[in-house]
Amino acid sequence: MVERSLIAVVDDDESVRESLPDLLREFGFASRTFSSAEAFLASSCVGEARCLILDMCMPGMSGCDLQRELQQRRQTVPIIFITAHGDEALRSRVLEKGAVECLFKPFSDTALLGAIRAALYAK
Repeated sequence: MVERSLIAVVDDDESVRESLPDLLREFGFASRTFSSAEAFLASSCVGEARCLILDMCMPGMSGCDLQRELQQRRQTVPIIFITAHGDEALRSRVLEKGAVECLFKPFSDTALLGAIRAALYAK
């Protein structure tokens, strides 16, 4: 059932990791947060998450690196990128590589919910 879908949040920004789970809970979703792409890859959440909200720019493995790694592993979790450092060219590139959406921070609750719905119903 979509309402109980697990959404993984991968962002090195602590304020995002603290605020997004509250918002996702209000929307009716379960969530788990990770401070890095490496932490996400090391977790059991990789095979369980129905959607991934992923920061583009992080120390170590970037969001784009994680997207590429998941594709190599044949993990088909839908990805919603979020970024404070994006531009339209970057947005176009990640969408071409299969991301469901790329939202520029700060984004609205409505924009995020729309992207999550698109991700969950994309499969």
